[in-house]
Amino acid sequence: MDNFSLTRRRLLKSGGALVVSFGFAPVTRSLAQDGGTPEERPFAAENPDLGSFTPEPGDYLDPRELDSWLAVTGDGGVTMFTGKVDITGTRTALAQIVADELDVAFDQVTMVMGETTRTVDQGRTVGSSTIPRAGQQLRQAAAAARQELLKLASKHLGDPAERLTVNEGVVGVAGDAGRRVSYGELIGGRRFDVTITATGYQRGMQVAPEVQPKHYRDYRIVGTSVPRVDIPAKLTGEFEYACDVRVPGMLHGRAVRPHTAIAEPNGVDERSVEHIPGVVRVVREGSFVGVVAETEWAAIKAARDLRVDWSTPRTRMPADRDPVDRYLAETPPVRERTRQENQGDVEAAFAGASTTLEAVYRWPFQNHGMMLPSCAVADVQGDRATIWTPAQGPFTTRDRVAIMMNVPRKNVDVRYVEASGTYGRLTADDAAEDAVLLSRAVGRPVRVQWMREDEQVWDPKGGQHLTRVRAAVDSGGEVSAWDYENISMPWTESQGMPQLAERQIGIEPTYYGNANGTGGAGAIYDFANINIRSKTVPWIFEEVMPLRTAALRSPGEPPRVFATESFIDELAAELRVDPVQFRLRYLRDSRIRDTLRAAADRAGWVERPSPQPTADVRILRGRGIAVNQRGGSVPAAVAEVEVNSETGKVTVSRVTMAYDCGLIINPDGVRNQLEGNIIQGVSRALLEEVQFDAGGVTSVDWISYPVLRFTEIPEVEKELINRPEMPAFGAAETPIVVVPAAIANAVFDATGVRYRTVPLTPERILAGLRTGQTSA
Repeated sequence: MDNFSLTRRRLLKSGGALVVSFGFAPVTRSLAQDGGTPEERPFAAENPDLGSFTPEPGDYLDPRELDSWLAVTGDGGVTMFTGKVDITGTRTALAQIVADELDVAFDQVTMVMGETTRTVDQGRTVGSSTIPRAGQQLRQAAAAARQELLKLASKHLGDPAERLTVNEGVVGVAGDAGRRVSYGELIGGRRFDVTITATGYQRGMQVAPEVQPKHYRDYRIVGTSVPRVDIPAKLTGEFEYACDVRVPGMLHGRAVRPHTAIAEPNGVDERSVEHIPGVVRVVREGSFVGVVAETEWAAIKAARDLRVDWSTPRTRMPADRDPVDRYLAETPPVRERTRQENQGDVEAAFAGASTTLEAVYRWPFQNHGMMLPSCAVADVQGDRATIWTPAQGPFTTRDRVAIMMNVPRKNVDVRYVEASGTYGRLTADDAAEDAVLLSRAVGRPVRVQWMREDEQVWDPKGGQHLTRVRAAVDSGGEVSAWDYENISMPWTESQGMPQLAERQIGIEPTYYGNANGTGGAGAIYDFANINIRSKTVPWIFEEVMPLRTAALRSPGEPPRVFATESFIDELAAELRVDPVQFRLRYLRDSRIRDTLRAAADRAGWVERPSPQPTADVRILRGRGIAVNQRGGSVPAAVAEVEVNSETGKVTVSRVTMAYDCGLIINPDGVRNQLEGNIIQGVSRALLEEVQFDAGGVTSVDWISYPVLRFTEIPEVEKELINRPEMPAFGAAETPIVVVPAAIANAVFDATGVRYRTVPLTPERILAGLRTGQTSA
């Protein structure tokens, strides 16, 4: 449930709390005026019905036209069009789904992805939604196409469709091998001109639901490890990434920004870059400042040498993470959410408890850490723009740029080009907007490549979290109440919100952004009395600043599961029960129970309470476990760690993960996702924290913001649980949510000290070991 109530007085009071806390300026004028009520727009919503807004002509391909989804070539090849983009190998998995449904060979399918003038808007590529949502939409569209192709073949061959068979795109007559016709002969190069059913919008769209797709027992390609089609070109260096895009007449650009909140430039000294050959123009619009040059090196030098006199911002950065924690704890929320699983009377259970436990868990701002900093090319000619970008939401980029340029959406053509891993970062397509402003100023295509420092400072970060958990235990040793409160900030820069360049030219947000959620907060456990809630505090201010926020892989759930599964372990330790057996006592869902057991069995789990008996040795070893359910998928992980008691360094030696995502489309693809999620989860648990002070963000490179190195990658064991009778769920984000908690539990098992703050740095570990008590 989502309770939203915000008066103008309360909003201004919330903004005022920032001044008291650490000197942030008030919220934007538009939010103060309208009380933060969300403004409904198609680009800001995921599931409105098609009838809830009226697109202008040419804004969107009509999903009710079969030709919007696929085309057949003269040689029988199939081109499938999807608004989703490929970040994790889904191009291959989607082609498997289509090939199976159409009865064509896998290599007959070509995927066109993320081009706004050629594909249906199926929503942003976020939330592990491509396979469960877009995959089903493509499956149904392909099934509808197969039905139409069989009608054409029936007419051509003079036999009823019931007697026809299809093999690799060739339709034959059962019992008569000589009579056959290919898809290419039936319709190759021509339109279907067929209307299908399509209701809803983006990922909520239902496509041809009346058409019966294949039964899972008839799949030939789905469920097999078809090699990813993108890998060969990547291995040979022939793959075109976003940074490789070049167009005729292209110039190079850079935006110039400080490391702290952006106020107004009092002055821009263009003479400071006159000595650099190839500089075309210094661009200023609002508080946006950028340079354009003939070569990239000239643009880099100009951006570094350009002297800008920035006015002092009223929005001042906090000195460190502690004031942000206090702000989270003390600021009235703008939105509160609860769970439908909430039940019973928690306070009465606490009043009658024989034992109560409580804890506070802390999670820092973290970067997405893209290996390739943001990059895009824009060509603005008059009132039209063509953009090449790795945006996770090409249609969102199109809509935002249309607003920037004050032109119809159909005037903006966005073409997806892959980046090197985004993890939610490119739901905010900053480089594309920079490129649009610079291209519009000079009338030529401009390529904007952010530098590493730009990316580390201005990355829209995963937000800081503060989580309070309480539990009551009755006289029989049973958990009688679970009270859970998670507090964080909304996503201020993604999901259709004005982004960095927009804010700099005066486009203000009209609502607070995507609210903090409640996933991973313990609802999987069957406690008699449960109260789970999340709070979202205001986080949009008059001047844009580097601690802006966006979705970071499995947004919000690694912090919430870290708190949940750590506290579950604390309860098990208090009651001297084995952590696996304690969880099984309160888990009712059979899939979650099965996945937990599978991970424990694969890891060779030995039943005993944690922590293990202490030993006076330099290297302390332990194991920990965590489980969760997200979006239909179930991950369970066992982490094994070594803790150096002299240096405080934690080494994760092995992670074993069992994973149930329903029907598995491509087993090797799922294994890829488990490996990547585990590695990133270890990195976020042990190393990653955005450092900042009153002067701005200080994490500017891989030294000041370290990530896991190849030499630190643990051994990874994977156990896939395939349930072909179920729908296919996602695997791109969900596996990561259990990794930090499993590691923290393993560290407790090794040391007997409970660490409740991420990352688990050597300094924090040593501080806990010195006192022998729980470290906050």
